[in-house]
Amino acid sequence: MPSEQSSTLDRVRREIERNALRARNGIKLAAGISRPKVGQTPKDVVWSFGRAELWHYRSAAPRYRPPLLIVPSLVSRSYLIDLAPGNSFIESLVTAGFDVYMLDWGVPDERDAANRFEDYVDLAIPAAIRQVRRRSRSREVNLMGYCFGGVLTLMHAAHHPTSPLRSLTVVACPVDFARLGQLVDILGRTELDVEKVIGEDGNIPARVIQQSFRTLAPMGEITNYVNLLDKMWSPDFVAAHQLMNGWATDHIPFPGATARQAHTMLTRDNGLMTGRIELGGDRVSLGDIDVPFLAVLGSRDTIVPEAAAAPVMDVIGSTDKELLRMEGGHVGLIVGKNAQRTTIPTFIEFLQKRSEPAT
Repeated sequence: MPSEQSSTLDRVRREIERNALRARNGIKLAAGISRPKVGQTPKDVVWSFGRAELWHYRSAAPRYRPPLLIVPSLVSRSYLIDLAPGNSFIESLVTAGFDVYMLDWGVPDERDAANRFEDYVDLAIPAAIRQVRRRSRSREVNLMGYCFGGVLTLMHAAHHPTSPLRSLTVVACPVDFARLGQLVDILGRTELDVEKVIGEDGNIPARVIQQSFRTLAPMGEITNYVNLLDKMWSPDFVAAHQLMNGWATDHIPFPGATARQAHTMLTRDNGLMTGRIELGGDRVSLGDIDVPFLAVLGSRDTIVPEAAAAPVMDVIGSTDKELLRMEGGHVGLIVGKNAQRTTIPTFIEFLQKRSEPAT
């Protein structure tokens, strides 16, 4: 009996302490006092192209070459890839000895409304590759694209088969748009759908994109806040919630001309699967890509389902190709415990096999 009473008292004391912590952390959260910083891996802006910037992450002495160029999505902030110290895809790569660059797209405005796929695939990415090669004195680069950034890197590699790529990796990248599900609503199922959501600046507003992502998991927001309330006593949990909730609600506009092309070539024609992508008057096929290739997908990804990502292995022309199927969701592929245990080590091993010691 005494031991049972002692156990009960311990539970009561623990719950009282947690309630006090919930109150304190809740006040900080509401006031925005404890908001964690993002994108903290040291970097320099080494080149710009309109709103886009090329970032070079500092490293005392990279151990591998060629360098890695990362291309993030067009509709969300790139800091997810460098979320926080100890939970950063980029930090892990720099620590592993790679020379890392990222092409951040910035925030599109009315000056970007006329941007087409060609502006990203045939101008910005090739120019960034030239800058990376010049700065690193390397003949080639490893290229990686995340989410819609993966679509851009696939288009680039297919349209420029002589591009100086040592390897290509896509993470959470949609390819079969016929199996993309509700995410197609972001691009518009008809031409009229696209025109309806174009804002006064000529772009699809960030709020429209955010609402479209919310429809993929309508109960997700409620579940997140229930979990937050339950674990408000934990500073680590609160910080992680702030990081992920902050990114999930921090979308950027989608250039109008690109949205129109995406509807025609990706949604209507399913061009990445059918070979009906047309860039600058040229027909583009993923079968023309022959560099070493890695695709990473999440089996519980509700944004880019496995059914939409996996078919890239059927259409990519590379003979040296690998598919990493990971238990997790869209974001969990590059941040969180699963990413640290599986995705990042696998990606590092993939790059190491296709690199040589830096001199």
